[in-house]
Amino acid sequence: MSSLHQLQALLGEPLPRSSAPDDWNEVEQHIGSPLPSDFKDFLSAYGSGVISGELVVFHPRGSRPLLERMYKTHEVFTERRARALDHGDTEHVPYPFHPEPGGLISWGYDYSGDEHFFLPNDPDPGRWKIVTMVHEEGCETFDGPFSAFALAFVQRLLDVDPHHGVEPEALEFLEPEDLEELAAAGEIGPVQPSFEPF
Repeated sequence: MSSLHQLQALLGEPLPRSSAPDDWNEVEQHIGSPLPSDFKDFLSAYGSGVISGELVVFHPRGSRPLLERMYKTHEVFTERRARALDHGDTEHVPYPFHPEPGGLISWGYDYSGDEHFFLPNDPDPGRWKIVTMVHEEGCETFDGPFSAFALAFVQRLLDVDPHHGVEPEALEFLEPEDLEELAAAGEIGPVQPSFEPF
């Protein structure tokens, strides 16, 4: 089973929505390349929204269109990289951003403050890597594809300790019923796979 099918199996059937192949034309003309097909297939099925309450993705025809987000994100990060390079810092922002040749291409972010990009490192978009600009800590690279990255993201949130989200020092002061209440409210512990459209 492909990573895209595994991801869809965890998230459940998407709500019915209209989608057309030309939804992607303007974005792909802007970046000068097709986007990875599993990314387009996922977004065409689910639309813009939030995966597992944390990972935010954008469709070209969503309420917050992907192309608008790309323009804004690329501008902000290009300026950030220029400032870093002026100070001799190549470690935290090692890649240029679109429209520079080979520049990172924005596709989403998460509520932890991390931004997610495609690294167009291959003529085949299906082999592009994922680069995460970790909030104020540099970047991490994932071999891809998008669906494998999103599946690993969902799985990581699902596989956490039941007390994840509680400071270790606070555990000794909480009663079992307090922990049950926090878990029932979704404030601690594993995050069940979901997709919330917006």
